[in-house]
Amino acid sequence: MSYAELHCLTNFSFLRGASHAEELVERAAELGYSALAITDECSVAGVVRAHLAAREHGLKLIVGSEFRLEDGLHCVMLATTRRGYGQLCRLITQARRAAPKGQYRLGRPDFACGLPDCLALWLPEQVPDETHGRWLASVFPGRLWIAVELLTTGQDRRRLARLQGLGEQIGLPLVAAGDVHMHARSR
Repeated sequence: MSYAELHCLTNFSFLRGASHAEELVERAAELGYSALAITDECSVAGVVRAHLAAREHGLKLIVGSEFRLEDGLHCVMLATTRRGYGQLCRLITQARRAAPKGQYRLGRPDFACGLPDCLALWLPEQVPDETHGRWLASVFPGRLWIAVELLTTGQDRRRLARLQGLGEQIGLPLVAAGDVHMHARSR
């Protein structure tokens, strides 16, 4: 079965991502992934290097970005087209211009346009707030998934059951994601 990693940070997500985009792409190709999404926080800075590496390794690259809204909602947006890339870049610019240098600020009104050429992944907190999922589902109808990131914390079975129940309750499908921050454990 093929796997595409949909949530991956490069070292352009300062103090979070530990590996260069090229290293992440190379590792994804070694592991036989069908695609890799580069989703730096409120940034697309890593995608140019990732694109060159992905072309070299024959790996499909997905351009995206991770966001944390002022109310705590955490999500990833994935561009599906060139137009979606433009929508994503406009959102990033808007968020960066609304905050001091090196920071960003986003609220629910910033998603009013619905980014029609992007898909959304909801990254629920430990105890998911159902209202976040319902709001995202209204903004991204048919284009929203709950990202299930099981990080071997000893609570994975409980978390998966909670997210499955939440998905059934809200009517949202689940998708596997890894919250990747490095290409090798040594980083």
